[in-house]
Amino acid sequence: MIQVIRRNNKNWAAKMSRLLDRGLKIDAELMSQVAVIVDDVRQRGDLALTEYTERFDGVLLQPSELRVSEGTLRCSAERVNPRVLEAIREAIKNVRTFHQRQVEASWEITPADGVRLGQRIRPIERAGLYVPGGTAAYPSSVIMNVVPAQVAGVERLVVATPPRTLAENPAVAAALLELEVTEIYAVGGAQAVAALAFGTETVPCVDKITGPGNKYVAAAKKLVFSAVGIDSIAGPSEVAIIADDSARADFVAADLLAQAEHGEDSSALLITTSEALAEAVVVEVNRQVESLSRQAIVRRSLTDHGAIVIVDDWAEACAIVNELAPEHLEIVTSDDESIAEKVRHAGAIFFGSYTPEAVGDYLAGPNHVLPTGRTARFSSALGVYDFVRRTSMLRYSREQFERSAETIAALAEAEGLDAHQQSVLIRLEKGN
Repeated sequence: MIQVIRRNNKNWAAKMSRLLDRGLKIDAELMSQVAVIVDDVRQRGDLALTEYTERFDGVLLQPSELRVSEGTLRCSAERVNPRVLEAIREAIKNVRTFHQRQVEASWEITPADGVRLGQRIRPIERAGLYVPGGTAAYPSSVIMNVVPAQVAGVERLVVATPPRTLAENPAVAAALLELEVTEIYAVGGAQAVAALAFGTETVPCVDKITGPGNKYVAAAKKLVFSAVGIDSIAGPSEVAIIADDSARADFVAADLLAQAEHGEDSSALLITTSEALAEAVVVEVNRQVESLSRQAIVRRSLTDHGAIVIVDDWAEACAIVNELAPEHLEIVTSDDESIAEKVRHAGAIFFGSYTPEAVGDYLAGPNHVLPTGRTARFSSALGVYDFVRRTSMLRYSREQFERSAETIAALAEAEGLDAHQQSVLIRLEKGN
């Protein structure tokens, strides 16, 4: 089920290349289909939303029914397991505590007499959160998207989710209620993204859209980007585990399986110098998978995108990780800190046998919305900084302007921008 790749394997390079090819692929046909939906919603508003909701979700709604009533939200939330509700509350507390450390302050400097420069931090005004339905409707994702927006000070949070989500997932309803988010619209898919981006008679347009979704949601976010901001175009989830003989094979296997159950296109890799650990993990994976409810998904994921890679040393292991730039990286060795210092690209790093990815997914506090598909080379976890705007502030006195004018004019002349040059020189010539 899960393959073992050794340096002396035939086709080592080809196998490694396939594992490293994790960029998001959105084909032209899909983009074309989604573009039709996005444009239709932009043109026809609520009418298009209700038609697509009936077509894709099998639910007939009137425009007046698109907004979920607070009573419906509370009715669903009341069915949540009390133990789950307590877990939701603890997760919200931890995530809020962590994200409060990310708050940036406006600042100002005076680098010279008569010059005041600064940066003003303000929250965006309206954020839209997409919550997928079905088995992908996770209360943890609601928390991870809502809390940083609230900490940033976003005035209006708007949720879009397929019409059956709240009824089928009371934990999602409970999370929204605990977070005091009550503006929710029963619309999903690409049509929801279009509604949030451009607005309809009922659904307001927002300034930024965040939240996970399927390939249609990802394609729609790609299409509406520039009309609104987006968090990212998320690809399949992934974990890489660097481990040595000090790691427990049953723990490592459990973490590989946990990643694989996200979906058939999820990637789970173990990178190790230990032949013994590799063999023991194979045995444990085969044993533990038998008891999993999502066994078929796990098997497909590990067969197509999983591997145990045996390397000669930690330098080679870290080189693979840096090329992969994984969403999640677990390090379980006798010297975790030293290895982590060699890692340049990873969305989040989990240290030691008792910090599995699940700790970060649910409770610890750092955001679990992380860069996928090798984008950790240039992207970071979702955070408070994704919900604020930074505005530059410039103030020059007349005296400082006059001291700087010739320098500015020289640069404008070098770029061939006469009007820029004139806008400076006219103040020297006619300022009196």
